[in-house]
Amino acid sequence: MSYCDYVLTKPKDDHHRIYHDFHYGTPIDDDNELFGRLILEINQAGLSWDIILKKQTNFSEAFDVYNIDKIANYQEDKVNELLQNPGIIRNKLKINAVIYNANQVLLIQKEFGSFKFWLDSNLGKSKEEWVKLFKKHFKFVGGEIVNEFLMSTGYLPGAHHPNCFRYSELMKKKHSF
Repeated sequence: MSYCDYVLTKPKDDHHRIYHDFHYGTPIDDDNELFGRLILEINQAGLSWDIILKKQTNFSEAFDVYNIDKIANYQEDKVNELLQNPGIIRNKLKINAVIYNANQVLLIQKEFGSFKFWLDSNLGKSKEEWVKLFKKHFKFVGGEIVNEFLMSTGYLPGAHHPNCFRYSELMKKKHSF
């Protein structure tokens, strides 16, 4: 069953339905929001998306509303605070990857002007090419994480099937999905 079909069985206020109907496959222009989506995808590794969606607000609060500059400067005390936060996934490897990746995004912003511009400059790459590119720059970014991040932000196709109402809505957006 596709995600599009799955959410049809959910009430309109269900977290999966809200994510599907308003966020999944939708292009994001703000670098901090883009990075926030990457944080969620990294933390989903080995877990269900349901867990991540339920903790979405907690992640935003714990990681300073995904402020890349702040995250890049996290020190050991902040890491320890995050490791004690039951509202997020308390995995030191994932937390350290997020901090490292924030620093990498800062380098990308310096060179390309923004994380979004960097992503846009790589439009048209295959999934395999994207994965290689992400592995070159970031930590904790395997094929599934990269695929879901790019699909969820409109850079790769497949977020919605053609019969889904979001498919035609998003076809009008800047990126294909």
